[in-house]
Amino acid sequence: MPLRKLKRVPVAFGVLAVLVLTPACGGKRAPALATAAPGEGDDRAGRQTPMRENAFPEGADLRSLEGESASGSDIPGGSYIGEGGPLADIRFEYDSAALTDEARSVLEKHALWLQGQREVRVIVEGHCDERGTVEYNLALGEQRARAVRDYLASLGVAGARLRVASYGKERPLDPGHDEAAMSRNRRAHFNVSR
Repeated sequence: MPLRKLKRVPVAFGVLAVLVLTPACGGKRAPALATAAPGEGDDRAGRQTPMRENAFPEGADLRSLEGESASGSDIPGGSYIGEGGPLADIRFEYDSAALTDEARSVLEKHALWLQGQREVRVIVEGHCDERGTVEYNLALGEQRARAVRDYLASLGVAGARLRVASYGKERPLDPGHDEAAMSRNRRAHFNVSR
């Protein structure tokens, strides 16, 4: 056997060992940044597959809001809720994905607005403060986004109009490091499009 082929054999076995042993050692799979609504985006083996951040195809009645502020000014009719957009952010307690009474009250108003704007699609983005690992915060952000999506769906908003995405601690609203800044970063944000 030529010397060149012998050098490749240990490398190949090393790569194979890492691939085989990682799941067996209890390694956690990092959550996807965006997932489909329940029942969508599943591959044939039943695993959840990652989706693009903007999971809705663009068309005549749907366009990306990139490069624009999400003020909701392009969405006809209705009064707008919150500052800087039609739907105000939902705040969460530290290390929690549970909806507070205040969050439920705000989401009830959001549901009424969404029911009056049937052409609107929403990506619920889950965000966290800077504490914790990247993987932990991605998972927590997804739990927060799913809690908001599920509550809106329970209030009558069609689940097909709602998607979730998690940014964990990667996109802080407030770059500060004090408790007030971290409190503002623990949120669910609404990316609204038509």
